[in-house]
Amino acid sequence: MPTQQMTQQMQSREIANPQTGQLPKVKGPEMNDRDFLNDGLSTCKYLTDSLNVAVREASHQQLYDDMLQILTETHHSAREMYQLMFRNGWYKLEAEEQQKVQQAQQQFSGYSSQYPY
Repeated sequence: MPTQQMTQQMQSREIANPQTGQLPKVKGPEMNDRDFLNDGLSTCKYLTDSLNVAVREASHQQLYDDMLQILTETHHSAREMYQLMFRNGWYKLEAEEQQKVQQAQQQFSGYSSQYPY
């Protein structure tokens, strides 16, 4: 069980907007705006994962072009829903420690020497 100090440290690394206050204090079985957006975002994430495979494996050029357009539109829809949820305080991110970011940057910058071009 996290201590109060650990909880405060985790909260201080949280990147979020304050909630808009539009949500009920007690959640009933009915869906609210956050639920609808969360469901839509989850669906878009599933669709983009599946469409990425379908686009990559399309053998017919017109099918490829059509599915690529759908994939692009689905990515845009997911981005819009994410931004709306974040703006309303319904989507939170956690900031990574600077040391871990620097370690990852150093690790992956070394890979560029392995590129053939």
